[in-house]
Amino acid sequence: MPTETRRRPSARAAGRRLLRSGFVDSLVGPHGIDRYLELVRPHWTPGEPRAQIVRVTRPAAGHAVSLALRPNGAFAGFAPGQFINLSVEIDGVRRSRCYSPTSSAHRDGTIELTVKTHDDGLVSGWLAREARAGLVVGLSAADGDFRLPIERPEALLLISGGSGITPVLSMLRTLADERHAGRIDFVHYAPTTHEALHSADLEELATRVPGLRLHRSFTREPGVGELNGHFDAGHLAQIRPSPEAETFVCGPPALIDAVREAWAATDLADRLHIESFVPPTLAIRTDEAEGTVSFAGAGASVANDGRTLLEQAEGAGLNPDFGCRMGICATCTCRKSAGAVRNVISGAINDAENEDIRLCVSVPVGDVQISL
Repeated sequence: MPTETRRRPSARAAGRRLLRSGFVDSLVGPHGIDRYLELVRPHWTPGEPRAQIVRVTRPAAGHAVSLALRPNGAFAGFAPGQFINLSVEIDGVRRSRCYSPTSSAHRDGTIELTVKTHDDGLVSGWLAREARAGLVVGLSAADGDFRLPIERPEALLLISGGSGITPVLSMLRTLADERHAGRIDFVHYAPTTHEALHSADLEELATRVPGLRLHRSFTREPGVGELNGHFDAGHLAQIRPSPEAETFVCGPPALIDAVREAWAATDLADRLHIESFVPPTLAIRTDEAEGTVSFAGAGASVANDGRTLLEQAEGAGLNPDFGCRMGICATCTCRKSAGAVRNVISGAINDAENEDIRLCVSVPVGDVQISL
């Protein structure tokens, strides 16, 4: 009869479980074990996801920075396509932004982020200048519905523009590690070959993923890629994806709008999945604003000027947490204790008492009280 061998947990594993226990937190006072451990080694925080940067790559083009991160045990991983919030301290203030990993979900031990830099990007600019091996950053749990389904589709069409390549590249790398045998069409748009992110990675993947077909357009370099110009129905005819393909699109609004228009002419709209890294154009009418916004926690009130609650809180001298500023990451979620707000993306009015709202995409409709 076969016998069962039970392996005793290692002392290290037992120690990690002890550190995560509420009993230890109760012994070290109101701040919890994480606040003390971080003084010894910043990424030793069993209750909070953090990561140490192990490698920094700055492309010669100078418009992006790639970070290889080693998360601690509190980070539970991600599904390909999801985003995480990365937090750093800049001039004494903790700042967070959401980024999608570009690495495969199966690469245990490290995750990779590629951050496109912008002239007015506070966090992206800081990372481009200051990120270095050994630096410890904060992480959130992975989130987002833009993700590969657990049951992988047989055929996929992945479309990206600019930095929108990051979540779909994670999908492609994950499928490559899984030795996906189905057809994958990968379409990427960039202004020039010089500005295209991860071109070498795509070429390498094309050599080892049998079903992968690359299609690229460099919109300021006509004739260089397989496709010319911006996405339209003609590009779809050239690509000729599988009629059964699940389509995942991430990029700027113009690309997303063009894809939506093309899919509206088909009966495949339920197979279209979209993500955007660009803040939406907010439909805000400041000339119709009325009422008072009260920030109960701070004991402050301001006359409603029609802007989002995040902007009005900042204008009142408050510093609420925020990440994406476009209603995705939920970092700025706050409790509305009274009043009504309008979601500037959907137009929906939320007037229930004691409900959680996202400050960055909510504008007051009359008097509103926020627990901030």
